[in-house]
Amino acid sequence: MFYSIRARLIFSFLGVSLLVGIVSLFMGGQLLYKAVLNEATRRISLDLNAAREIYESESTNIRTALDIASLDADLLASLEQRRTELLINKLRLVAQKVELDFAGIVLQNGSTLCRIGPVPVPVGPENADNPIASWVLKKGEGVAGTAILRSEFLLQENPELASRAQMKIRPTPRAAPSEEDEISSGMALIAGFPLYDGTELIGVLYGGVLLNRSNKIVDKVRETVFQNEKYEGMSIGTATIFYRDLRIATNVLTPERERALGTRVSQEVRDRVLIEGERWSNRAFVVSDWYITAYEPIVDIAGERVGILYVGVLEKKYIDMRRRLLNVFVLITIAGMVVAIGLGFFVTNKLMKPVRRLISASSEVSEGNLDPDIGMVSKNEIGILQNNFIQMLSSLRRRDERQRAESEQRLLQSEKQAGIGRLAAGVAHEINNPLTGVLTFTHMLLKRNDLNEEVRSDLETIARETARVRKIVKGLLDFSRQTKLDMELSDINKLTRAAIGLVENQAIVKGITLSFNPGEDIPLRTVDRNQLQSVVLNMLLNAFDATEPGGTVTVSTILSMSASKKEEKGIEIVISDTGNGIQPEHLDKLFDPFFTTKEVGEGTGLGLAVSYGIVARHGGNIRVRSEPEKGSTFTIWMPIAEEEDR
Repeated sequence: MFYSIRARLIFSFLGVSLLVGIVSLFMGGQLLYKAVLNEATRRISLDLNAAREIYESESTNIRTALDIASLDADLLASLEQRRTELLINKLRLVAQKVELDFAGIVLQNGSTLCRIGPVPVPVGPENADNPIASWVLKKGEGVAGTAILRSEFLLQENPELASRAQMKIRPTPRAAPSEEDEISSGMALIAGFPLYDGTELIGVLYGGVLLNRSNKIVDKVRETVFQNEKYEGMSIGTATIFYRDLRIATNVLTPERERALGTRVSQEVRDRVLIEGERWSNRAFVVSDWYITAYEPIVDIAGERVGILYVGVLEKKYIDMRRRLLNVFVLITIAGMVVAIGLGFFVTNKLMKPVRRLISASSEVSEGNLDPDIGMVSKNEIGILQNNFIQMLSSLRRRDERQRAESEQRLLQSEKQAGIGRLAAGVAHEINNPLTGVLTFTHMLLKRNDLNEEVRSDLETIARETARVRKIVKGLLDFSRQTKLDMELSDINKLTRAAIGLVENQAIVKGITLSFNPGEDIPLRTVDRNQLQSVVLNMLLNAFDATEPGGTVTVSTILSMSASKKEEKGIEIVISDTGNGIQPEHLDKLFDPFFTTKEVGEGTGLGLAVSYGIVARHGGNIRVRSEPEKGSTFTIWMPIAEEEDR
């Protein structure tokens, strides 16, 4: 039997199948490994971009807060009168808002007037040099970014900061040789802005956040970028901030499950990133596990490379994924070989005319003809095969039609998702950073006194239009994601009054009378102050847009009952205007995303949609009452819990 044609055909078919299977397994395994590694490398590169955005956003928050504070009239007046207690209180409010570790004011002669730290301000030569103030006084302009601060400065600001900065260097395999066994300097995100009395420089406002032993940024990267995802009990993603090649802030863990502070990066990475100033991305052994990693240099305010920003994703997940896929590939190959043997028996045992017709018909089907001629249907077992072939063709036709429709639907959905992904990536990576640079440098140029009116007018146009683009981008981002509510017990009257204070000047400029009628006995309510204040601001700005000069905008707060649930108390913030009103056919569309009645280029149609989402997440709603040419009233209603009512 082993010399029969059937046996030869079967063994030949089996040998070919085995050879093809082995080659496929080998090639498939290699291709699969490369595909998994490339996907992990591509992802970690994008994750590093996101980590950079988070790092720079922290710096931007500090810069913005101090820039605004440097223009505060009360602060400047207190500085002129040397009212240090008032200055310290103002500095502490700013520090609390953006979580500054240190802040203070330095006079024009370089001596420190006051600071928020516990150490009293020394007098005379004991007043150590302040590098941030020195930079601002030397350049005559604001500065913000990363800086290296000596231990003497940190000790002067707060001994606790000097203690945080001090860190022993732990022996690390593959690290570059070092003669140091500890560091005492600290790396910080800082900002400093000049304080002017008219045109006279009278001092410098400075502040910053020490990065040594600070987990805020690295944990935010892990939470935001990696969504705190875990694999086999380990965080899949890690992030680190290096001072030079030393880990000063990290969520990489040692085998003892402690943060790996004081360990160092390998000499290869240090040379590529710190010395050559390039990105480095590859698999690497980080402290105790293998990671797919990415590094890039951190540059200080003087343009020097002083540190490294790192993100890494646990390689074990991708290795296990590759192994599972390879196992599936092996099973599929084995199953294919088994099917091949069966088909060999079938083909060798059914060499007859109907089979050849079926083979011919199969060729036609493979070429796209789903209605081939298979001849007369036999009355034996071949006839069953022929009937099955006919049914298969019918199923293929139905499946082809169904798959075509499903493919069109998936293609449409994929295009939508791809569009959203490109938009989000473009906004985050291509628009926000350049806009921030344009707006910052435009405002810095506007502070100059040597500009002629034409140039100043052009710069003001640039600043205004850039701010408008940023508003559009922010609205799009706010609508596309929901940030976590940061709830705290708040006084609604104070919150509303603070929002009004931010736009009072705009009302005066436009000639609109803005008034506030705070309700009595309004209980404290747990809210996200920033998000709710943004809702009130958005409503006020919309009211200003709809109201002509000479009109009025009135804001009130009252206690009321729910319009939909009986006996449920709530707080109402009512914003009324005497503007143009809203057309009846537009009332049902006001909170739809991208719906706006403003001229093209003047609004995105996202403000009310985002505002409604914020209030809804507080358990409330927004109601609108309007008459054309008579004005509109927007009512923000939020329920009160029983314990809050007391």
